Amino acid sequence: MKMGRNYKEQRVIESIYRNEQGHLLRFWKDLDNGERDLLIKDMRGIDFEVLKKAKTLLLKKEALKKVIEQPAVIRIPESSRQTEEEKEAREKGISCIYSSKAAVFTAAGGQSSRLGLDRPKGTYPVTPLKRKSLFQVHAEKIFFMQKKYKTAIPWIIMVSETNKDQTARFFQDNRYFGLDRDYVRFIEQGMFPSVDEEGKIFLRERFRVFLSPSGHGGTFSALKESGALSWLRKLGVKEIFYFQVDNVLVKILDPVFIGYHVEKGCGMSSKCVSKKTPDEKVGVFAVTDGKITVVEYSDLSTACTKDGKSPGAAFDTGSIAVHMINVDFAEQETSGANSLPLHIAHKAVPFIDSGGKKVEPEGSNGYKIETFIFDALMDSAESVIMEVRREDEFSPLKNKTGNDSPESVMRDQLLFFSGWFEEAGFSIPRASDGLPRYKLEVSPLFAVSKGDFIQKINRDIKVDRDMYIE
Repeated sequence: MKMGRNYKEQRVIESIYRNEQGHLLRFWKDLDNGERDLLIKDMRGIDFEVLKKAKTLLLKKEALKKVIEQPAVIRIPESSRQTEEEKEAREKGISCIYSSKAAVFTAAGGQSSRLGLDRPKGTYPVTPLKRKSLFQVHAEKIFFMQKKYKTAIPWIIMVSETNKDQTARFFQDNRYFGLDRDYVRFIEQGMFPSVDEEGKIFLRERFRVFLSPSGHGGTFSALKESGALSWLRKLGVKEIFYFQVDNVLVKILDPVFIGYHVEKGCGMSSKCVSKKTPDEKVGVFAVTDGKITVVEYSDLSTACTKDGKSPGAAFDTGSIAVHMINVDFAEQETSGANSLPLHIAHKAVPFIDSGGKKVEPEGSNGYKIETFIFDALMDSAESVIMEVRREDEFSPLKNKTGNDSPESVMRDQLLFFSGWFEEAGFSIPRASDGLPRYKLEVSPLFAVSKGDFIQKINRDIKVDRDMYIE
């Protein structure tokens, strides 16, 4: 069936029919040229091999329970020997930063839809007094590290098709928060189609395929295809510090973490925190078949310990999505030899029906396909899992209310900053709920660590009002 306006279009259309997805073209004759261009663009990006793999997964019968074991973890130091090892790791990490061998990578492909807004999550205002956005907080941390270690630090921000223009404009409007724009790169995350329960791809508009971000596992292909990996190599970068944009307390380029990772020659390493409760909904680090992996909370029922018990209560190493990734290792992950497994979620997917009307399903009606970055740990010959204090390094913004909400992120920052003041010898008045009576905020331009803060803060000030330190 000839529908395309040129040979390339026709090839795309033939591929769609060959893979039994011809319904995507049901409105073709009613589309104008611009709409047809958008539909062709979407269809050209469909990876039918991914769809085949996803279908195979869906048809699989329930597998035997996976046996998992506790991984080795570098715990928070409690002995003088552990403290000395941490000090040595810090020195190695500092050397790596000083020599311009470390870059920063931020996964920022999401919108604030769960927060009730339609804008990139990184633009959300989060700090107690100045209401700085997540992007500004992270940018100022990088600015501080550049100044402290007298080096230029490349920052790669992975966006998605849905938020790339808004994100780029936000940085332009804010003059890149003082950073050298030549060292800030935006790369686009890949997309996977969403399908109904018969494997048919959804349309989200009459001329747009329903494509969803491929998950943070798309980091490796995005680095490669954008040219960012080549860019890092030209700059002499050896290691990448990875985190997700929603974590306001992330300790960017933590020298201790970098040091442990580099010292052991790891391909990929991760940070963890102790779970709040046995049933906290976080993935946990584990070892299966001799390889480190993360078992998602939703998948814990498919795993068991050697003695057949549920690992929910036994495993406390919660993942916080902070990783170190060696540049050579990232390259290997895109070579084809290593392919991250697909994860399929049964979701409610809005779609355009055969009559051209938008349908908002009340329940799950289809599947979204993703890959997860932590699955790459299984390909790393050496890895470090390092425990950190949750209150010092992990406060994600995910939900409108309750846990991981703007309210909890605000509370965590107030406790975080008041802890710095108290460690420096200040008396902090507190309310009955334990929160400081006054709002406190320390700019990352002043300090990004407790040690830097204690060294620089003016001891003559008195905390008797809301206070912003810069």
